[in-house]
Amino acid sequence: MKKFIVPILALLILVGFKATTTRTITGVVISNDDNLPIPGVYLKSLPSNTTASTDKNGKFSISIPETDIKLVVSYIGFETQTFKLGKSNNLTITLKADAQTLSEVIVVSAGQAQQKEVAYNNASAAKQKAYGLQGKVAGMQVMSAPNYDTESYAGITENGFKNPLKEALSTFSIDVDAASYSNVRRFINNGTLPPKDAVRIEEMINYFDYNYAQPTGNDPVNIQTELAPAPWNPQHRLVQIGLKAKTIATDNLPASNLVFLIDVSGSMSSANKLPLLISSLKLLTDQLRDKDKVAIVVYAGQSGLVLPSTSGDAKASIKDALNKLSAGGSTAGGAGLQLAYKVAGENFIKGGNNRIILATDGDFNVGISSDNEMERLIEEKRKSGIFLTVLGYGMGNYKDSKMEILANKGNGNYAYIDNINEARKVLVNEFGGTLFTVAKDVKLQIEFNPAKVQAYRLIGYENRMLKDEDFNDDKKDAGEMGSGHTVTALYEIIPVGVKSSFANKVDDLKYQKTAKSASTYTGDEMLTIKLRYKLPDQNTSKSMQKAINDNPSANTSVNFRFAAAIAEFGMLLRQSEYKQNSSFAQVITLAEGAMGKDKEGYRSEFLRLAKSAQLMAKDLLSIVEVENGSEQIIK
Repeated sequence: MKKFIVPILALLILVGFKATTTRTITGVVISNDDNLPIPGVYLKSLPSNTTASTDKNGKFSISIPETDIKLVVSYIGFETQTFKLGKSNNLTITLKADAQTLSEVIVVSAGQAQQKEVAYNNASAAKQKAYGLQGKVAGMQVMSAPNYDTESYAGITENGFKNPLKEALSTFSIDVDAASYSNVRRFINNGTLPPKDAVRIEEMINYFDYNYAQPTGNDPVNIQTELAPAPWNPQHRLVQIGLKAKTIATDNLPASNLVFLIDVSGSMSSANKLPLLISSLKLLTDQLRDKDKVAIVVYAGQSGLVLPSTSGDAKASIKDALNKLSAGGSTAGGAGLQLAYKVAGENFIKGGNNRIILATDGDFNVGISSDNEMERLIEEKRKSGIFLTVLGYGMGNYKDSKMEILANKGNGNYAYIDNINEARKVLVNEFGGTLFTVAKDVKLQIEFNPAKVQAYRLIGYENRMLKDEDFNDDKKDAGEMGSGHTVTALYEIIPVGVKSSFANKVDDLKYQKTAKSASTYTGDEMLTIKLRYKLPDQNTSKSMQKAINDNPSANTSVNFRFAAAIAEFGMLLRQSEYKQNSSFAQVITLAEGAMGKDKEGYRSEFLRLAKSAQLMAKDLLSIVEVENGSEQIIK
């Protein structure tokens, strides 16, 4: 009998089974508006469901089975297109702007309302972008049809100029979150300018890496500073305070106990939510080491454990569990969070990185009281050493305000993932910084010398401000810095002797006298920076400090110029009362002269966004009608 089995098997191998061969298709995806390449485009080959995305230059490479017959290409703001695959292995794909009918409501300066239907697909590309603009220009409110009404952003009242004779100290928590920038990018790429409160300038600045020097002493953080004239008002000074966290090699990082807490409710069904989320966490899975472990908890109408804590070397099992997820049902985020903390606690690694990674659009249908309970739970578990990182996905019902609060309460960070390239940035390129804390409760306190400083203003960080007494209070929570993280803060200073409408807005007091020079200090220092931090496993803070002399630099660094460009861009998007002589043209010029090495192309991408925003602002002004003429607010 055995003599017949071998020939039969050989025949089956030769005739019945054919090895699957693959082909590699390369190419570029461009916009039909301007023929410029589009980064972050999602490509999927069918029927194998092999995926890829375009790089910073709009180029892609995808290896697929030869049996695949179609290629689906999609990107926010453009029509999803399906192509039949032919013999060519090099493609140039042109995406068209998404054709839809928009309802545009224009309220002119006299208060009259005029509603009209705009045939979006018949408008020029420039007007398509302008019709999508949201904001106030020359007293006119424009509301675009893309429905962002259920998106939620916390209101921001910008920091104003302070008098150092009355408020000598400025105290705040550092912030390494960068969600605002990628969310703003999503709006601009989708043809609209973002809502004002979606623009958090400090997060936009901190999205980018800056070439600050590594710490050399025992402290895990280094302070680097620069002082120069402010680009938008050369009579003012701009102070850059840069922090650099110690970089720890991935192999030397402590073991991780991770719990993926995944929202699989019905609101997560669209392509830029659960499918992108799954692809993102697969990228993170590839970074895991054998000593790491991962569990997966999901929540919708109910919560459940999909994958018990599993070793990082079982990557196939982790990815298989992710592949089986599907969206449906209502959202019970509170129950899912409780289960995730339970699983994390059961697998706690002493001295390790114990962290929940919450991936969601933030649309929890759990009520106000449950929200408060979730926040208290997160604060309590933070004290036990289990931190929380939040990854946001999607649009339309996106709850930015809620997710930022949860990450802040949980000693974690918050990122918005709008495409697979952003997932790669956060979860691969910045793996250590995103997941491994080297300094917690990091606070800054700046003391200004009134002999040199007439007024000062912190740009951004409005929701991170602390009371002066909180600086020395080790019970007060503050921000965390991960391995290799950089943090940048900018202060605008009005020097003594410079006339400004922003300074001395309050009359001198009648019953109290404030001496112009209450100190005997006669040196050249303009300000002193004090920093406090705790090591991840300690509860007592350590301090550092550094003084800055009144010696502005004529030759600014690439770091300084690029951070200034981002800050100016943010003020323009917010239509800030402090923007002064800011303009998109100046933003673009500043950024073009501060590209640095730009290995990943993030700064080049910013240039494209700035130019798109400039066009949108101009296009709006060219088509809107305002009584008594139009006034250009955004240049």
